[in-house]
Amino acid sequence: MSVVTKHHNVGCLEKIYLLSHSSGSLKSELGCPQGHDVSLSCRRVLPCLFPDSGGLLLTSCASPRHDDLKEMLDTNKDSLKLEAMKRIVAMIARGKNASDLFPAVVKNVACKNIEVKKLVYVYLVRYAEEQQDLALLSISTFQRGLKDPNQLIRASALRVLSSIRVPIIVPIMMLAIKEAASDMSPYVRKTAAHAIPKLYSLDSDQKDQLIEVIEKLLADKTTLVAGSVVMAFEEVCPERIDLIHKNYRKLCNLLIDVEEWGQVVIISMLTRYARTQFLSPTQNESLLEENPEKAFYGSEEDEAKGTGSEEATATPLPARKPYVMDPDHRLLLRNTKPLLQSRSAAVVMAVAQLYFHLAPKAEVGVIAKALVRLLRSHSEVQYVVLQNVATMSIKRRGMFEPYLKSFYIRSTDPTQIKILKLEVLTNLANETNIPTVLREFQTYIRSMDKDFVAATIQAIGRCATNIGRVRDTCLNGLVQLLSNRDELVVAESVVVIKKLLQMQPAQHGEIIKHLAKLTDNIQVPMARASILWLIGEYCEHVPRMAPDVLRKMAKSFTAEEDIVKLQVINLAAKLYLTNSKQTKLLTQYVLSLAKYDQNYDIRDRARFTRQLIVPSEQGGALSRHAKKLFLAPKPAPVLESSFKDRDHFQLGSLSHLLNAKATGYQELPDWPEEAPDPSVRNVEVPEWTKCSNREKRKEKEKPFYSDSEGESGPTESADSEPESESESDSKSSSESGSGESSSESDNEDQDEDEDKGRGSESEQSEEEGEKKKRKKRKKLPEGHGEDSSSDEGSDSRSSSSESEVTSESEEEQDEPASWKRKTVRALPMFSLPSEPDPNVSFTPLSIQPVSPPTVVSTSLAADLEGLTLTDSSLVPSLLSPVPGVGRQELLHRVAGEGLAVDYAFSRQPFSGDPHMVSVHIYFSNSSETPIKGLHVGTPKLPAGISIQEFPEIESLAPGESATAIMGINFCDSTQAANFQLCTQTRQFYVSIQPPVGELMAPVFMSENEFKKEQGKLTGMNEITEKLTLPDACRSDHIVVQKVTATANLGRVPCGTSDEYRFAGRTLTSGSLVLLTLDARPTGTAQLIVNSEKMVIGTMLVKDVIQALTQ
Repeated sequence: MSVVTKHHNVGCLEKIYLLSHSSGSLKSELGCPQGHDVSLSCRRVLPCLFPDSGGLLLTSCASPRHDDLKEMLDTNKDSLKLEAMKRIVAMIARGKNASDLFPAVVKNVACKNIEVKKLVYVYLVRYAEEQQDLALLSISTFQRGLKDPNQLIRASALRVLSSIRVPIIVPIMMLAIKEAASDMSPYVRKTAAHAIPKLYSLDSDQKDQLIEVIEKLLADKTTLVAGSVVMAFEEVCPERIDLIHKNYRKLCNLLIDVEEWGQVVIISMLTRYARTQFLSPTQNESLLEENPEKAFYGSEEDEAKGTGSEEATATPLPARKPYVMDPDHRLLLRNTKPLLQSRSAAVVMAVAQLYFHLAPKAEVGVIAKALVRLLRSHSEVQYVVLQNVATMSIKRRGMFEPYLKSFYIRSTDPTQIKILKLEVLTNLANETNIPTVLREFQTYIRSMDKDFVAATIQAIGRCATNIGRVRDTCLNGLVQLLSNRDELVVAESVVVIKKLLQMQPAQHGEIIKHLAKLTDNIQVPMARASILWLIGEYCEHVPRMAPDVLRKMAKSFTAEEDIVKLQVINLAAKLYLTNSKQTKLLTQYVLSLAKYDQNYDIRDRARFTRQLIVPSEQGGALSRHAKKLFLAPKPAPVLESSFKDRDHFQLGSLSHLLNAKATGYQELPDWPEEAPDPSVRNVEVPEWTKCSNREKRKEKEKPFYSDSEGESGPTESADSEPESESESDSKSSSESGSGESSSESDNEDQDEDEDKGRGSESEQSEEEGEKKKRKKRKKLPEGHGEDSSSDEGSDSRSSSSESEVTSESEEEQDEPASWKRKTVRALPMFSLPSEPDPNVSFTPLSIQPVSPPTVVSTSLAADLEGLTLTDSSLVPSLLSPVPGVGRQELLHRVAGEGLAVDYAFSRQPFSGDPHMVSVHIYFSNSSETPIKGLHVGTPKLPAGISIQEFPEIESLAPGESATAIMGINFCDSTQAANFQLCTQTRQFYVSIQPPVGELMAPVFMSENEFKKEQGKLTGMNEITEKLTLPDACRSDHIVVQKVTATANLGRVPCGTSDEYRFAGRTLTSGSLVLLTLDARPTGTAQLIVNSEKMVIGTMLVKDVIQALTQ
């Protein structure tokens, strides 16, 4: 093609472009139908103009924008429209601009094809804000979409409508939101909740109407809506805490099934809500821990002395009143705990901050493992998590100490992650682990990352400041770094040494001399300034070198950095005051140089210093006090973490991350001094608190979320034991000749098995089983139904010799069959052998119990009957358990309105379930009225923990006492078991937390067996600690007594006199716990604990060391 032809073609293209943007008359000349783009007709014309182009010139030269898509959208075929919309949405997803297609797309909003309409709404949501004028033209179509039978179309129409940011349509938006809030579809209601903040930001005057909608949506019971409406609440009216009261429990129960985004929002809101509605568990714990022993013994003295002493001690009792957590507070903690296993890092972080801000100290530790798990995520997640861990580790160091190695630094970590891990390691350092931490730091100093090395040196300085025992070691290590080839390492070391020397300057004169010699080599300004400050401050330690250093610095004064110049002036002034003969001229020279310096700070400092140290007629008064000003003793600097004061920001928030208040941040409220009225949360479901309706509701309605989920394992294994036990009961009763009671007990066993099978599946069925027990109690005769003497008879029958079984069965032939049936289900109730007080019984005092000696058997066969023991060597420990911790207060008589309750761990095997810890409960009525219907309420327990209640005590007369036995399966943890002690009129929330030594049972084995098992439990399963035994604790009897009193372990024979060995198994899992104490005649000893349960082993070591060294 010739050049002339090419120019001709270009001219034709320009004409075509003008035609495509021309009026309708020109379009008609080209034969373009009305309503179609002229470019479509140009396609027919161009081949005539360019016969040699082959039809390709249009795409290569003209390139019209999306004409093919517009043509497809203008056709009558739904398939072409659908294909066009898919391509447009794909363009938007790739980030390409498709806004010029808005007119062509908005025409199809009325399309009858559902799939096309969905995609049109997706497009309109994206571009409605940019093309508001064109979107307003189709507003009637959007309003019709709000009535569409398809829920997705209704929701999309509302979403587009709320995206048009024009004040004139605010009334239309408000109507649409109100209608959508009442929609049958939860998805549409969720969209309405999303639209509320948009409308509020457009017109804040609509706040009152929007609050009505929020209140309505907060009452919604679907999980899909919960997160969105709470977000709207946070945006529009976070101060309206009264809207949350009646929905609080519902939100807690729905939380586990809300989507992850909603969980984060709800947890954050509930954290602030709880801080305004509940008492601080930490503050009350500190009050309780002031002197619990005094309160315990004081109460006994009060009972002994009578009413006079009660009046004298009435005043201090409220200060020691036990802290009882609000059940709604406990509900929040219990329902958020499973979310620590969420796959979403944001949810885990939200739960962690909730526990940190709301949970008692003993329970906060559960979040540590979840946060450590997040450290395996992406570096961005690690950065946020480590920021929060660094803050937590300052106040709650103990909960991260077991995971110290998880914070060791990898060479592949980014610098920011390294520095944060370094911060955490420094916070966790204590006298126990400091050797390990310092070895790690020693490795980090050799890193190629200079910023990281500088941070490591600062961390060494902080460790030396916090732990005085290693101060000299750290100082010597830092002095060795002064010979490092890297100048930055040397400079940072000098800065840290300067701070450490301020703590003990008199002992380190040689180090100051060594630093003075480095002034020729170190060029980093901060390091030079630090050396000069040290020489000036402690010039009496280097009287000969200090003037020479000043001379050298005066020579290079003009070339120094400003920070160094200021310290040179300070050095000159201090030397002038202490050694004016040698330094007077040097000082005047330095001040003269500084007088004409370019920096005004240095000029001002020089004038100020001259007036202070050089006597003159006008400044004589000041010069007399110059030494006090310059040479005053200065406090040593406190090296603190930069995260120390960050906890006033809510953890996990942007403000905490930036350490500055971000826009929209809501302050975490302070705990109230007095708890607000908890009844405000009972508004919506008052009938749940009524005993008459509780059983019916539980049978008809299944709970949305079961708290016992995940507990089926321990429950099933625990349920297998009572089955065999009930069989032995039925056998013993059949031997005694009471066939009727035997058949009834068998039927009862079937009912019990069914109840427990269902109970292992969900909390609801557990409660139903409890209610069946209650109903059966009510059916019994008043004279016999709740008499615990029959319970004692049944239990002693199952755990005594054949002769005792025979004699008791003969005595029971006259008893009613219903009474015998009751004895099969009841828990054992008998007195402790250590307290054979005839006044103490386990029963209502209307019926006298059988005498205690018949309950506790001295026969070996009787003690072993009904027990499923895997090792016969356990027998001696079960026969004579060593008493552990004494009676402890469970409920004070003031808090219990006259009812005083104590408890003790008996270390006897619990007959109902060998996996449970046997706990003796002692009741005493110090009021003037009888206490009736004493029983355990329906417990809400953490996963794995279960309780077997004692039978209900019908009545406790004034001044009388009673005792009961209950079993608790702590699931090998020291987590507290929280439950309610209920009477006919009141409920008292109580908590039993076991020492780690009560979670195990003794095992007796030979020395060879002990060594064999110990060889299997090495490495991470072995914990070794050294201790020094006091003089009073060096005899065999005292050592064995203290160890066995601390932990329920059995002693293992040993060939050497200086070595003590003890063995036991945890009650729930049966894991071995082996303890070895190697004591020398000098008093030094080594304690070794081997156990698969590392946490139990660690806690046991601490308890045993504390017992032996007291």
